[in-house]
Amino acid sequence: MGIAADLFFSADTARETLHRRITPTDQQQADQQERWNDLADFLKVRLKENTGYSIRTWLQGSYKFGTQIRPWTMDAQFDIDLGLYFEWEGKAEDGEYEPEELKALVQSALEEYQGDEENDATGVEDPKERCNRISFEPDFHIDVPCYQLDAARDARTLATQTQGWEVSDPKAIYIWFKNELDDNGLRTKLRRQVRYFKMWAALAFEDVGRPSSILLTVLITEAAQEVDLGLADDELLAALVPVIHNRLSHAYLFEGSEVLNPADQRNDRENLNRLSDEENKEFIAKLETFTDIATRATASMDKATAAEIWAEAFEHFFPLPEDNNEEALEKSAARNALVLAFDPQVQVVATPKKNAHRSWEGINSLPPIPKDCTIQFTLLNPPPAGATLRWTVRNRGEEAAIKNDLGHIVGTGLQVERNSAYNGDHAMDLTVMLGKQVIGRRRIAINIRGIPIPPRNPKRRRRF
Repeated sequence: MGIAADLFFSADTARETLHRRITPTDQQQADQQERWNDLADFLKVRLKENTGYSIRTWLQGSYKFGTQIRPWTMDAQFDIDLGLYFEWEGKAEDGEYEPEELKALVQSALEEYQGDEENDATGVEDPKERCNRISFEPDFHIDVPCYQLDAARDARTLATQTQGWEVSDPKAIYIWFKNELDDNGLRTKLRRQVRYFKMWAALAFEDVGRPSSILLTVLITEAAQEVDLGLADDELLAALVPVIHNRLSHAYLFEGSEVLNPADQRNDRENLNRLSDEENKEFIAKLETFTDIATRATASMDKATAAEIWAEAFEHFFPLPEDNNEEALEKSAARNALVLAFDPQVQVVATPKKNAHRSWEGINSLPPIPKDCTIQFTLLNPPPAGATLRWTVRNRGEEAAIKNDLGHIVGTGLQVERNSAYNGDHAMDLTVMLGKQVIGRRRIAINIRGIPIPPRNPKRRRRF
């Protein structure tokens, strides 16, 4: 088993793991399911009335594959794909509607649905090339691609905005994915690997230029045929990354950047890689960096160092050993002093925003504080010349999870400042690196309890 395997995944759902931190909560999944079911029921009725065609719906994409990840920032959203199928016999061209006409009908139906305030829908975007999109409170959207379905032939054709009818069969690629591994346990492990890759991509790329979910899913599934799937999650990820990097870099140099749809049996098979030439170069370069991170992490001699290195790829989503109380903080500090070259000493001061006369402070620790405090962290002892700092907030607890705010990289200076926003047991982690070597680390536990402290002299209510 890899040295950091149980920080990637554990059957103990109480443990803080990468997989747990990047996966939606049960409540978030239930909220999404309620909304897409209601939207599907509405669209089937409304569009049958509009067109006379029988309508089916089918979930597809990450939700269907079981590889959905939580939003990586508070501004991002969960993504759901709800396929909408207009049924008529024969080819798509045999129907009464052009593809852009069907998409216009879907757009109107979504706008009607959004207009009902009881639906919690916050807006409908302009039609995209291959789908229409409706957003919901608090943090997800539903993409609605529409298809012509010939049930007798089990054939599907996608309606696009400007490129006519496009051969596309989401059911076929889902069946391919399920059939690639007939062992359910291995398929579950592969789904976790897809989630890891997707979160890495979400953090490593801007929205434009990010490899798509289906591209990553196919690359990982095909790479899995070349590695030992019996490996623990950390070692398996470290084995998959270079396989994918080598495939794409070789293809880019000698064969082009195509990644063909494995479920497409046509002579002119669908290319799942829609990245531009420059975007492919960036993808390959970042896979090389990812390979380096995985290699250094799996070669680490202790779990804490491995976790710090994996955090270069997964940032605040990757937990540290202390998140599972495997080592008391004083033992961790003693190990830092003995093993690592630098022992950071951090002054911490918390001040209520509405009552500056009250404060809490400490060195390397802080007593429990209420919400709505400003917290200042200052490194007291200067690091070695050439060293770099990485301050990382790691949030835990139901409040932070529901807000999709499990943390972030704060800064790289000698002093940083944050606010206490959510009840729970959180942490500010400082990592000190010299080149690619971790030379020092410090965790400051931030325990937030209760409501904000009121102003010192609140205004008196006027009496009558």
